[in-house]
Parts: sequence; C-alpha cells; structure tokens
Amino acid sequence: MENEVTIRIGGESGEGTISGGDILALASARWGYHVFTFRTFPAEILGGPCMFQVRISDRPVKSMGDYADVLICLNKEAYDRNIRDLRRGGVLVYDPGDFTPESDDFITYAVPFNELARKEVQLFQTKNMVMLGAIAGLFGPPLEALLQVVESRLSKSRKANPVLMEKNRLALDIAYRYVREKIEKRDPYQLGPVEKADRVVLNGNQAVVAGALAAGCGFFAGYPITPASDIMEAMAKELPQVGGTFLQAEDEMAALAAVLGASFGGVRAMTATSGPGFSLMTELIGLASMAELPAVIVDAQRAGPSTGMPTKMEQADLSFALYGGHGDTPRLIVAPANVADCYSLMGLAFNLADRYQMPVIFLTDQSLTARVESVDRSVFQPFTIEGRLEYGKVGSNGANGANGASSNGSKHEAATALAASFARYAYTASGVSPMTIPGPGALPYSATGLEHNEHGHPDYEPEDHTAMMQKRFRKLETAAQELPQPEPYGDSNAEIGLIGWGSTEGAIQEAVDRARAKGYKVASLHLRILSPLPDRALRNFISSVKTIIVPECNYSGQLANLLGARYGLQPIRVNKFGGIPFTAGEILRAIEEVC
Repeated sequence: MENEVTIRIGGESGEGTISGGDILALASARWGYHVFTFRTFPAEILGGPCMFQVRISDRPVKSMGDYADVLICLNKEAYDRNIRDLRRGGVLVYDPGDFTPESDDFITYAVPFNELARKEVQLFQTKNMVMLGAIAGLFGPPLEALLQVVESRLSKSRKANPVLMEKNRLALDIAYRYVREKIEKRDPYQLGPVEKADRVVLNGNQAVVAGALAAGCGFFAGYPITPASDIMEAMAKELPQVGGTFLQAEDEMAALAAVLGASFGGVRAMTATSGPGFSLMTELIGLASMAELPAVIVDAQRAGPSTGMPTKMEQADLSFALYGGHGDTPRLIVAPANVADCYSLMGLAFNLADRYQMPVIFLTDQSLTARVESVDRSVFQPFTIEGRLEYGKVGSNGANGANGASSNGSKHEAATALAASFARYAYTASGVSPMTIPGPGALPYSATGLEHNEHGHPDYEPEDHTAMMQKRFRKLETAAQELPQPEPYGDSNAEIGLIGWGSTEGAIQEAVDRARAKGYKVASLHLRILSPLPDRALRNFISSVKTIIVPECNYSGQLANLLGARYGLQPIRVNKFGGIPFTAGEILRAIEEVC
C-alpha cells in the first residue's frame, strides 16, 4: 500500500466540490500528512464546473503531481473534463445513477452519492460529505479527522446548528459504511497512520496576511478583485485588532494613493490587487518612486489580458511589474515561490521598502494564492523590523543644529533655519536619503511628483534631473550589492540549468530530482528577487552549464526576454499559458528533449 495519493474531485458549483476538497486537505494535514493543493472554479456567479486536486504524502511534496491517482466524479461533465488527467490504472469513483464510464483502463468504484444524500441522509446538500465519507472509507484519512475539521468549520459559521452537524455526521458515516461493506478494494492507495508534526496548514493569501501583520503593517487600502480579495477581507478583520487601519477604497488608484499618504505619515502600508487593478495603479507607482515613499503592492497575477480568466493562473505580469509606467521608474520586485515564502518574504518586502524608500511589488499568482500547503511552524518566526533612515527631529534639546538654544524664540529661529536647509532628497553614495515623519518637532518637506532638487522644490534643470535620476536608480545598485544571492539546486557539475521564478519552483525542483535519478546532470536557479536581478548568482550559473531552460507560465517568455536583454542569453523557452500550473513531468520532458 502506498502512503501517497493524489486525489482529484470534479463537480459543479453548488455541489461542495471545493469545500469538500478543502476539508480533505486540512484533515489529512492535521492527521500528519504533507499536502499540496490546486483548484479551478468558474469566475461567473452563475456557476460552472469546479475541480479540486490534493496531493497527500508522508514525505514533503513540491508540486500538485503529474496525474491524479484517484478521480472522484460527482457528475458526467466532471468525468468528461477530467478523465484524461487520471493516470492509467488509477481509480475512478463515480455515481452510477448519473453515468457509466466507457473505458476499462481504470479501477472503478460505483458510489451513489446522490441517492445516499437524498434518501439515506435526507438532505441533498450533504452530497460533499457523502463524497468525503467514501474517500475516507476507501483511501483515508479516518472519519475522526474529517469530523474534527467539519465541526471546527461549522462552529465558526453563521449556519452552525446541531441539526446540520448531525446530518453531516450521518452523511460521513453512511458513505463510509457503504464503501466498506459493498466495495471490494482493488487499488494500492491507503493513507495509514503517520507521526504527527508541528505544522501549520494555510494558503498563500493567508500567509501573505500573516506576514504583513508580523512585519508591522499599520495601514491597508484595497478594492475587491479576484484572486486578491481574500487578503483584503482578512486585513479588514485582523488589522484593526492590532491597532492598524483598514480602508476599502473606491478603486485601485485611490487605494494606492491612500497607501502613499499613510506611508508619508510614517506608517508601514500596503495594498493588494490583481492584473487589471495593478494596471490602474501605474501613475501612483511612479509617484512612489519619484517621492521616494515606501509601499508594498501585492499583485496576485491571473490570466489576461483585460479581464482575462480571473480564476486561472499566469505569470504574465512580470514585464509590466518591471517597466510599467511613464519615464524610468525604479522599483523592487519580490516573487514568492511557495506558501512559506508568502510569509517570510512579506517581512523582507516591508524592510526593503523602508530601507530603499521605494515601492516593492510582491508578485504572487492565482495558483499560489489558493494553494494549501502544510508548513513547518518554525517558518513563522518574528521579523526584525529595520525601519527607515530617519533624519533626527528638532527636540527640546535642540538636536540637529538647534543645540544650546536658550529661549523659545531662538529655538524657533534655529528650527526654521534647519527646516529651510533640510535636504530630504540629498545626494548620497547609496542613493538613500534621510527622511522625516510628520509630527511635533519634525522637519517638513514636500513629497511631490514633480522633478525636484535636494530640498524637494520643483526643479526642471537638465543637470539636476540627470543627477536626481541617477540618485534614484543608485538605490537599486545598492540593493543589488546588499541583497543575498540565490543558491543553485541540484548537481554542482550540471550540464543543463533551469532558471525559474515564482510559483514554478516546486515543479522545477521535482523535475530536477527526477532527471538526476535518471542520470542527467541538472541544476536549477530560482529567482525570488527580480528587481534588482541577482547578477553574480546568474552570471555564475549561466557560465557553469551548457544549456539553459527557462520554464514560465506566460506566452511571451518574459523572464527569458529579460535574461536575453541583460546577459545575451538565448535559452530554451518552455512556456505554458492555459491557466494551469506546470507539472514536474512537463518540465522533465523538456529536460529529456535537450538531453
């Protein structure tokens, strides 16, 4: 019996496909297993086909798996849409009252989901509980683990009532007994007991929220948009409880404008959006760069262009994140690779925003926002909050030029003189200038979108614009020297190298592992910071291998284009842009084609 199984559930909106999958994943993780999920669902409120896939293993898992080992079909359409992704010899569980499968390439188990829910439980809405009871009876986890999750969810729901809980309990039990008594198990998949570990189970959006709160975010402004709305909703609930302020703005432009206002006031501030909203923020990103104001902007990428496919993933906003805006606009770009990164890199993003006084764009994507992973609790450590390079305030002791003032009048004169000479945008070797935070005794300055001199006054002289532009970009050069370099994964003497970014890391690394097991010399380098690029690591990695492959989920090969422009690199491009993440098998095939 295998202690690993990939289960896919296919159904319709309203059948509890996604909620049932979430319960299965959470129960398995609480039982001690590693989990990795993927889901698709319709963008329209009228509903449509849904799919939930969870890979469950007693070993760490890095991707959603190449194929489903078990396919649960709640209706005929689910069968038609998903049967091609069930591995040959896998298990098909279906409702015989709805359809009969035509192929004999699979092990089939017939479970009358509709009949059990309607006639035995006498509540059709428990169909997903019937499904879960059947899964537990055939493959695990035990009913107790599922019941704990269901009880926990219902206790927090407005629909909580003893009758509903009893119906759910009954549905689980009836289906569990049905498969145990009426189905002869003929497959190798069985999740047995495992040693429990201290892990946290959460998705990417939840990890982003936890990271922002741990990083000291004090202000959030946003506008609802899939798939970033979960971040906004969670911040609306959690931020006021820690003394922060939440604002639902009238649109994305207003949201980022409010974030910049809060940042000017000295508060760590952020917003979260997706591609269409991110496009609207372009002018304000330019203002943040020009006024040198820290801000964190989460872009949860989805398939485009325009409204595109709101509930499907893509990595197609990289070029826009790098270059979007009129004029040359420096910004930092951070891209998490997994759920753990969504927490830890939020701390880095806020520190980078403050350290270099510029916007930080945090690129996640739809698959990562909703992906549930079991993460070791040790990942969730407190952050060291660095703070800004702040110019000293004029206090009662006359600090910063007002020292020794013997009267209120002389103090006022000294403070006035100091304010007049305060160079908020002073030219420095690092490009970072001391700033002030409004308040009693603080030196005032203008944070304008106009080009300005060191004191913040409008200045249109060519030589001054040249110097100020160089100063702003010098911050990126400083960051490139100060930020850590990524380490390669795989063979130190590799002949084939893969370079990736964002949520593709797990599939890439799993493909590298499988290629090495076949005797190929392969390594990968994964980029979590894309502006500035980790130049030393990239040059060393590119020069160490014979061939470079760049897998990315977009049509145009945006990272490949960037590497080509920067290093003259002509990599082998492996692009996927159907709205579904890479599997390790797809990347492995690209490696084998090269070999």
